[in-house]
Amino acid sequence: MPPKKATSDNPKEKRPNERKRNFLKVAVTLSGLLLIGGIAAITKAITHSAPPARTGPVTFPKVKVASLGDLKVNEHVVFNYPLDNEPNILVKLGQKAEGGVGLDGDIVAFSALCQHLGCVYSFQPTGTSPQCNSAFKADTPLGYCCCHGSVFDFLHRASVRSGPSPRPQPQVILQLSDSGEIFAVGMTPPAIFGHNTGSNDVTSDLQGGNIVS
Repeated sequence: MPPKKATSDNPKEKRPNERKRNFLKVAVTLSGLLLIGGIAAITKAITHSAPPARTGPVTFPKVKVASLGDLKVNEHVVFNYPLDNEPNILVKLGQKAEGGVGLDGDIVAFSALCQHLGCVYSFQPTGTSPQCNSAFKADTPLGYCCCHGSVFDFLHRASVRSGPSPRPQPQVILQLSDSGEIFAVGMTPPAIFGHNTGSNDVTSDLQGGNIVS
């Protein structure tokens, strides 16, 4: 009869194996917690990142700039649009003009910043001369820039008549209400001097200042 293998009921002999099993349980638990924590951190970083870029259309504001009853022929009004640092000239010409509004289609508005180098030019009614050049006589309603002599035809969307300006003045799109209020609702390209140079994307037209309201 083969001898029996020696066994021991001494609890001290069982402790190493128990400690080993307990250590493995703790290690597995900690690994799981670390994995969950890492996933949570990544999720938080993704969901709390910078807000998404604006994808909707960017539009010009609608702003009241004058009333029909306040306008007189060849007396211009200066207003800022679309930003609070961008002046424009609004004038009732007394004769129909391209893009004009009103009963006679003679009310127009253009950026007052010359497209050459950004100087502020003056409006010249027919027959008048700018202060800087008495030899010049406007033969039609014009914009005249005293910085370098650019001339803009207000009857034809401020197209360049002469001078170094590379393009016409941006025209303010006007809207007339039933009660006679005149609103600026946009601008045509080319864009205001110092912004983009003809893109139909108006995003850059609305940067560099505060949008008027």
